[in-house]
Amino acid sequence: MTIPVTIRLQQADFDIAREIAALTDGRTDIGAVVSFSGICRGGEGADAITALTLEHYPGMAEVEIRRHVDEALARWPLTAVTVIHRHGRVVPGDNIVLVLTASAHRQAAFDGAEFLMDYLKTNAPFWKSEERAQGTASWVEAHQRDDVAAARWGKS
Repeated sequence: MTIPVTIRLQQADFDIAREIAALTDGRTDIGAVVSFSGICRGGEGADAITALTLEHYPGMAEVEIRRHVDEALARWPLTAVTVIHRHGRVVPGDNIVLVLTASAHRQAAFDGAEFLMDYLKTNAPFWKSEERAQGTASWVEAHQRDDVAAARWGKS
């Protein structure tokens, strides 16, 4: 059986419930769906984030995400995967990323989702610029905590 995989990079928003329904429609082999949705946060005061601009490397980003989805499929008995990542300008409260993993059992779905999010945070070809309330904009640097989280999975 071919495992359904959806990978989309898009400017438009997405509907999480609709994506879960599409993933599970007509499926009786799915016992668990794990979803992770990343949302643009804002904050308070002069240092508050007023917007993010997300850029990606078209073509390469999809290929790299697919490579990591394939690795997740090899590691865990997943029955379906969806990865949606937005690009362009988003404001606080907007969706940024959605990872859905399905499996007959919950642990594989949890592990697969965590693995894919750790990859997206550390190695996916995306770049993020933050606009701040005081009128400044800056590129977001990588965080060591994300590298530590990704390192637990070994090679990727």
